[in-house]
Amino acid sequence: MKIDNYKIDSQSPVFIIAELSANHNGSLENALKSVHAAKEAGADAIKLQTYTADTITLDVKSEIFKINHGTAWDGQYLYDLYLQAYTPWEWHKTIFDEANKIGLTCFSSPFDLTAITLLEELNTPIYKIASFEITDIALIKACAKTGKPIIISTGIATIEDIILAIETCKNVGNENITLLACTSEYPAPPENANLRMVADLAQRFNVKAGLSDHTLGHLAPVIAVSLGAKVIEKHFILDKRLGGPDSHFSLDTNEFKAMVDAIRQTEKMLGTANYDLTDKKKNSRKFARSLFVSADVKENDILNAFNIRSVRPNNGLHPKFYAEVLGKSFKVDCVKGTPLSFDIIKF
Repeated sequence: MKIDNYKIDSQSPVFIIAELSANHNGSLENALKSVHAAKEAGADAIKLQTYTADTITLDVKSEIFKINHGTAWDGQYLYDLYLQAYTPWEWHKTIFDEANKIGLTCFSSPFDLTAITLLEELNTPIYKIASFEITDIALIKACAKTGKPIIISTGIATIEDIILAIETCKNVGNENITLLACTSEYPAPPENANLRMVADLAQRFNVKAGLSDHTLGHLAPVIAVSLGAKVIEKHFILDKRLGGPDSHFSLDTNEFKAMVDAIRQTEKMLGTANYDLTDKKKNSRKFARSLFVSADVKENDILNAFNIRSVRPNNGLHPKFYAEVLGKSFKVDCVKGTPLSFDIIKF
């Protein structure tokens, strides 16, 4: 799979997404500063959310539309929250242009068909389906029909939801699918992270997999990478002191950079499954064990546990020959510390 100019496969670096969400706090200046800060922190991409309060919910002041689920947003009506959190559509081109100018991939999560129209005009390179939209089959189908790579969060999904979403993409000829494990809690407690989902998503559905993380800190993304995640998405804010609807579970610039650095270090440490010896490993084998004469001996003395031993360094016979040479006799006199070889043993 290629995302923009970024290839995603088993050997490629993890694709790291800074999720801007509502963290511009109604300021285009903050949004543009966030683009540069995300780039400097090491992100590969910055992601927006393309909706208005009217395209994502209804302006109805009833209990049905009131948040009351143990979140930081409890007590607010959906419409009021999204009216506060949305990214004005007239900002999108400016943000996309700024990101493209500095070599940062910019894309978005659309929440209705009109958002796709806008994002197509901006030539978005990717579409992200948010967790709560995984059941919006018309939306998924419209995104997939563009031929762009599709990233889908699975936070609230049943296995049937995931299968249907994948089938919807494939039925219109789009197999560029990445599934993200996700816990749709804000913040998500560590015990609900279920990071083993990353590997299971990849294996069960034969797609690339990653993590959209809402836990605090960056331990979960690092663990996810060690479990095979190829995409990491994390909410990003310039400074938590700015506040806003999503600030409490976002990483600030320094924290995001620490996450990126930890992920890149993890990738180096994971390496590859390779049994070939590097030059350094070959050099280190000089200190492996081998068989040595461990006491002064005379010709015709019998090799026994006292006069031959497996010790470091690796100048004598391989230790696998120990049992074979026991009971044989020496051809010559040898001093303690002589590397054992077949040349000095009678057979």
